[in-house]
Amino acid sequence: MKVFIPYCLLIFFILSSHLLQAQPPSKGRPTGAAQINNGRFYGRIIDAQSSKPVDGASVQLVETKSDTITKKRKDIILATLLSTKKGNFSLENLPVMVSSHSYKLSISAVGYKLYEHKLGELNSTDLDKDLGNIKLTQDALQLQNVTVNASKPLLELSLDKKIYNVEKDISATGGTAIDVMKNIPSVNVDIDGNVTMRNATPQIFIDGRPASLTLDQIPADQIASVEIMTNPSAKYDASGGGAGILNIVLKKNRKTGYNGNVRTSINSRGMPGFGGDINIKQNKINFFASSQLSFLKFITDVSSTRIDFLGKDSAAHYTQTNKPVVTGLFAFGRIGFDYFLDNRNTITVGVNAVNGHFKVHDLINIYADTILPAKTFIETAERSLQVDQHFRNYGGSLGFKHNFARASKEWTADANYISSIYTNTSDYNTIRFDQNNNPKSPQGALKATGGGDTRTFTMQTDYTDPFTKTQKIEFGARASVRNYINYNDNYLQNPNTGQYILLPQIGVRYNYKDEVYAAYSTYSQQIKSFNYQVGIRVENSQYTGNFITKNQQFSNKYPFSIFPSAYLSYKLNDKEDIQLNFSRKINRPNFFQLIPFVDFSDSLNLTVGNPNLKPEFTSLGEIAYSNQYSPGNSILISLYGKITQNLITRYQFDSLINPDKLGRYITYANANKSYTAGLEITGNNKIAKWWSLTSNLNLYDVEIKAANLPGVTNSSLFSWFAKLNNSFKLPKNYSIQLSGDYQAKTLLPASSGSNRGGGGGSMFGGGAQSTSQGYIKPVYGADIAIKKDFLKNNAASLTLQFSDIFRSRIYATHAETTVFVQDNRRLRDPQILRLNFNWRFGKLDVGLFKRKNIKGEMESIQSVQNGQ
Repeated sequence: MKVFIPYCLLIFFILSSHLLQAQPPSKGRPTGAAQINNGRFYGRIIDAQSSKPVDGASVQLVETKSDTITKKRKDIILATLLSTKKGNFSLENLPVMVSSHSYKLSISAVGYKLYEHKLGELNSTDLDKDLGNIKLTQDALQLQNVTVNASKPLLELSLDKKIYNVEKDISATGGTAIDVMKNIPSVNVDIDGNVTMRNATPQIFIDGRPASLTLDQIPADQIASVEIMTNPSAKYDASGGGAGILNIVLKKNRKTGYNGNVRTSINSRGMPGFGGDINIKQNKINFFASSQLSFLKFITDVSSTRIDFLGKDSAAHYTQTNKPVVTGLFAFGRIGFDYFLDNRNTITVGVNAVNGHFKVHDLINIYADTILPAKTFIETAERSLQVDQHFRNYGGSLGFKHNFARASKEWTADANYISSIYTNTSDYNTIRFDQNNNPKSPQGALKATGGGDTRTFTMQTDYTDPFTKTQKIEFGARASVRNYINYNDNYLQNPNTGQYILLPQIGVRYNYKDEVYAAYSTYSQQIKSFNYQVGIRVENSQYTGNFITKNQQFSNKYPFSIFPSAYLSYKLNDKEDIQLNFSRKINRPNFFQLIPFVDFSDSLNLTVGNPNLKPEFTSLGEIAYSNQYSPGNSILISLYGKITQNLITRYQFDSLINPDKLGRYITYANANKSYTAGLEITGNNKIAKWWSLTSNLNLYDVEIKAANLPGVTNSSLFSWFAKLNNSFKLPKNYSIQLSGDYQAKTLLPASSGSNRGGGGGSMFGGGAQSTSQGYIKPVYGADIAIKKDFLKNNAASLTLQFSDIFRSRIYATHAETTVFVQDNRRLRDPQILRLNFNWRFGKLDVGLFKRKNIKGEMESIQSVQNGQ
């Protein structure tokens, strides 16, 4: 770290000096006593026929002067602005008393002929010139009523990433980012909302930065698109374990004027939702805000069976069924603004807040029998569970962006801070019955309280310079520090007095700190039809933990890790491309995989973290072929493979394996390694003018070398995953989206995450369900959504969604070792109907789109400022 900080400072000073050297000149104006910059032209623009003001006309002032070296006259664009609603404009701070200067005024607006007029010079006796009413004549040949029918497809394909345009996904309206992920090709979402991509857990980004919110904390209506990067370059975090990055791009409208939307929804369980967005841009300020309030109710059917082999002719059988119900509310808010210092420098400030409150009600029915050679023991029990969980998430960000005169050359710097606080209380009460169904002596209720505070601070700077038409260099640095504070206390109720007694032997006090410091550089070049990019990322990472309850400390440190990347692509013709890439990645264990807190909410599936987990390292390569074989039709074929060392996987053990713990636990452990090889095919097809189809097929083989774990053997399995998404455009502004997916039998996804967090395991009905000793049984499902647009300009819409049409998304797992066999089955929220209403409003300053040949104007400005 001591070496890294001076390196970051060096990069900062290099960028700062480069930035100062690259500031544009003062538009070529001569300086000295002969010049006074306080001249002004002003006037009013009106329609020649109606005399009504013309709002949003583009006004451009061109300065003509003599070049002191060539003695030739040349034009410089001095100022460009838009007329106000009343048609007024004012061009200020113009040079006075310079005889070599003259001015020309150019005014353009959609539907009018171009107006050009020579204004002459300004002098000391006439500092202000009122140009009066300038009349624009309508041009019947220009576009007056323009209807734009072109729109982005649901899925855009390229070799380095796929872009999923969420605004085209009507089935996700009113939901969360989890609902969006369910329809994205290459992405699989399980019953708990855990996301995997190519059989591993990807890293989630928001607007190009690692996410500080979970997927269920991001409203789908706030998402503009999702970028799917299966093998990101060295520019991005090396985290993710080779599963790639899902970059969520949030909506941020910078159109001049005001616009927004309000929305509401209700589902078949009577749970409403409300939300809205607004964006206001005027002059140098772009203000944006959004909010969402949702009332939630989840119902899950859960069943588990297990057989424990106790020895010759001895076994224990367990059966557990329950139906947890989760109710609560979720609130999300985001507010911020962009401040445009000038045309090239922008400061962005944003804050967000998330608040959630959930309650779990569950009754678990348990049957157990123990068969011994001499006797059989039978016992049943009812276990009630009440959980009250509350979380708050607050964060802020500060960003700066500088655009250089050269197109695509830029420098960005930003800082982010996030604080997440959660608390929970869980009450357990178990009544046991003997084989004659008579209640046994009361054992007293259990209570668990817990909470934690997570604080994350990140800083990042990036510099991009396409220094020639065919070459580009990028470099930057990033620092991330996360601090965790966690506590969990357990109490036993005295059945006689009703008082709760603290059980310090199973309580947890835990602190954790994770630090990552990184720097990267990439270089890319195009040589005719051949492109290549090479990059290297250096990361210094370490984490330290303090298990206060047992006075134990642990840590893991990687002071210097190198992550190279290389990309080669060749354009076969205008329609076909081929690419080869390679990179190295890391997957660090997350907080809930490390924390040694035992979750007792599910007596058959006790879960506990492993503070001794090590990060896993993955090397991965990919060959991709893309063919845009006809308008609206394309195919992307990828052949990929990866090797992972120290694979983080779920692992189940009992007292026979670990004598320090009584009972059976699900935890995480480092397997030796794993191998994955696969073939993925993604198609985007325009079947007809009214029918679009997106398809994805992933064939893969996984082999896990886990024999280093006690009681586990190596395993391998060939599997496949398929997803279809149909979009239909029907008459009278109706549209339908029909989607389905199928996951064949597969090994438990490596590195799969957990929603568990101080009672969160039971919140969605069961927590972790299987181990590295098992597999997931086949699962499939289908969803449908119907949308109707109405009102003027289709400003309003109604969307009806129906999820899991056939009640078929049953998440079932099987685990088996020499000492036990276990099967779990869960079905969550099938056949839910949700009705959404959305109304868009606003008044845009369409003057931004009325500029004639705006691209040419901007190129002229850049040419002048570059001295060309």
